[in-house]
Amino acid sequence: MAEFDNNNQSQGDNRDNGEMNSQNQYNKVPEYSFWAEQKPSNSYSNYNPRTNSWEYGNSPVVNNTNMNNQGNGNNQDNERKSSHKTLKFITKALCFGIIAGVSFIGFQQIYYTINPNAAQQGIFSKMNGDVDTSLSNYEIGFTESGTVQTDLRSAISSVIDTTIPSIVSINSTAATQSTDWFGQQFNQEVQGSGSGFIVGKNDEELLIATNNHVVAGTSKITVTFTDGSEADAEIKGTDATADLAVVSVDITTLKKETLDVIQIAKLGNSDKVKVGEMAIAIGNALGYGQSVTVGYISAKDREVEVADAYNNETKTMVLLQTDAAINPGNSGGALLNSDGEVIGINTIKYANTEVEGMGYSIPISRAIPIINELMSREILKENEQGYLGITGNDVTEDVASYYNMPVGVFINDLSKGGAAEKAGLLSGDIITGVDGIEVTAITQLRDYVNSLRVGTKVDVTYMRNTDGEYKEAKATVTLGANPSLESTTE
Repeated sequence: MAEFDNNNQSQGDNRDNGEMNSQNQYNKVPEYSFWAEQKPSNSYSNYNPRTNSWEYGNSPVVNNTNMNNQGNGNNQDNERKSSHKTLKFITKALCFGIIAGVSFIGFQQIYYTINPNAAQQGIFSKMNGDVDTSLSNYEIGFTESGTVQTDLRSAISSVIDTTIPSIVSINSTAATQSTDWFGQQFNQEVQGSGSGFIVGKNDEELLIATNNHVVAGTSKITVTFTDGSEADAEIKGTDATADLAVVSVDITTLKKETLDVIQIAKLGNSDKVKVGEMAIAIGNALGYGQSVTVGYISAKDREVEVADAYNNETKTMVLLQTDAAINPGNSGGALLNSDGEVIGINTIKYANTEVEGMGYSIPISRAIPIINELMSREILKENEQGYLGITGNDVTEDVASYYNMPVGVFINDLSKGGAAEKAGLLSGDIITGVDGIEVTAITQLRDYVNSLRVGTKVDVTYMRNTDGEYKEAKATVTLGANPSLESTTE
């Protein structure tokens, strides 16, 4: 009995559960739905748990079969009512269209009767081609085609063709002293390469501008021209501070064919250069001969700290920045604009695995005055070179700022009986200029003095400390004979 009662009770529980499950089916609402299910083409507005259906608009979609059968009669009545409404709507629309058309034509005829001139500009007259364009108040506008100036490849090639005859390759030989495995010293020649461009020509010599670090300390300089011919060159003048130099080639050693091909470079104005302008670099990259790279001016007036390995010093230079590739051997070569004008002298590049496209050039506007002075220098033998007779050190901007001193060359000592001593200069004086040229380094002063003959008079500008304050003074110095030179003796 217990088992039977349990079974009966179990059956009852099952029935109760069935009834409850059926009721839960009516009350159950979907837990979640996709966006497409939320907004289908036939949008559901509500779920009715009583009828177990989704309601569409005002008409429920019912799942009960009896209700579907009961609704068949109603559907026929609804179809008849729908057809009657459709016919009624079409009749009203047709009447409205006829009335509107007649009203428009009538209004237009009345308007043209009152204003006869307006008929000439009417829609019917335009269709017949009788429009008087002089009476038109409107004009159809259009966008005029513009022009964009671009440097085409052919234009760049043309620039290169016209300028490359003025570019040269420079190969140099420097003798250095080395030590072998057994402690014996011997001389070893070191080869170097660079570039330059022709800046002057006369009956005696061909003048070529380049970087000072390309020719500094060299024992032999060879120049290769655009036609492949070579010639020996010698240093005309250098300015280590500006990293500029001019070398000369005896023009009588050149063949007529070479003279007919080469030409003097056209110098531009770097002050007018704008960031974003095209830049073309030509030079003897890696010593393989002339190569061309193209880029843009990235920045102007960049202050760059440059280490001069030859003179063991660091200096600040104000340069043009370009993303045109500058490689070893490009130094001294020309940086050109799209007109083929030299706007810079390629000098250095920033070399780092994390950096790309940061090359620098000396602005040509800053270089021209120095190049002109170097070109006018006379090549003298050692016993013909002028001698100032001082030892000194550079007063850089950092030193000058720290010690409150002027920038220039600080005189440590004077040669007894030398030219500077005779002119009244003293230890502690700071030379700031010579012959109107600003002096910022002892190498610059030495190069200038060495370019003048013994007995030449020069005007030296210097600053002297008087009662704790530097005051400017000038002296005329007659250069003496040139003894054996050391790195710090002039």
